Amino acid sequence: MFDNKNILITGGTGSFGKKYAETILAKYKPNKIIIYSRDELKQYEMAHSFSHECMRYFIGDVRDLRRLEEAMDGVDYVIHAAALKHVPVAEYNPMECIKTNIIGSQNVITAAITNNVSKVIALSTDKAANPINLYGATKLASDKLFVAANNMVGTRKTRFSVVRYGNVTGSRGSVIPFFNKLIKEGVKELPITDIKMTRFLITLEDGVDFVLNNFKRMHGGEIFVPKIPSMQVTEMAKAIAPNLPHKIIGIRPGEKIHEIMCPSDDSHLTLEFSDHYIICPSIKFTHTPNYTKNKLGETGKPVEQGFEYNSGNNTKWVSHNELLEMVKETSY
Repeated sequence: MFDNKNILITGGTGSFGKKYAETILAKYKPNKIIIYSRDELKQYEMAHSFSHECMRYFIGDVRDLRRLEEAMDGVDYVIHAAALKHVPVAEYNPMECIKTNIIGSQNVITAAITNNVSKVIALSTDKAANPINLYGATKLASDKLFVAANNMVGTRKTRFSVVRYGNVTGSRGSVIPFFNKLIKEGVKELPITDIKMTRFLITLEDGVDFVLNNFKRMHGGEIFVPKIPSMQVTEMAKAIAPNLPHKIIGIRPGEKIHEIMCPSDDSHLTLEFSDHYIICPSIKFTHTPNYTKNKLGETGKPVEQGFEYNSGNNTKWVSHNELLEMVKETSY
């Protein structure tokens, strides 16, 4: 479905954008891949690795509606990956986080509708479910904006959905590179916030493939959640450095013991498919589709009332060897 199409990725110089561009170029023949971001150095560096004829590099900020509207002219599909994601930074600079993650999201929606873009998928995070920090709260607000945007399109073809997943193994900001950095510095013990802490894990490749498939699945209005494994943070530390002891330092502000992707309060809206869940919209659209059957013909069924998908009650867990293999796959 991406052959001869124009695709725009906000925040496209990040780990996801690079892997997404690599995957699209390997599997399809797009007309254009537009990398939209505000960091000229990262664009300069990415252009050296991705110099294909179809690549375009647009300097711009999602806070700038007019620039977004210019960039989306003639675009078929948009992936909204731009965000301020660092939890402590967001707590210290709340309005900056709100400007990018909420106002920026609304700008993406407005620009997509103005340009009659076909489909838009926004990337979310497990921290948006029952959020306890500002970053998670802004991503929840963003999720709500993208779901409700399906009521703003009128007679236009534009449809919006959300993809929510957990920590990407080995990506910038995750705990594994942090542990590796400490090991290189010669630390005698690894800091652990809480021995019970668990996290969802996904490889960058699996995250990209999940988004690609959801462009084919989506009706519009869904929050897609992949079925992915969990791991205790203590086990991550043992896998990375089996001979180093641990030091318990206490949970940090804004952290949870377990992350959630499908809250129990949304169980009446949640459908289970073979390899993923969707959270259906809580609001009604002018033409509400039958979400139990997606555009690929896959069928889902309602979960039990009170069902909660969190990293602590998961049925899939990562072994030490599996984690090391997952980290190898994360090349950006």
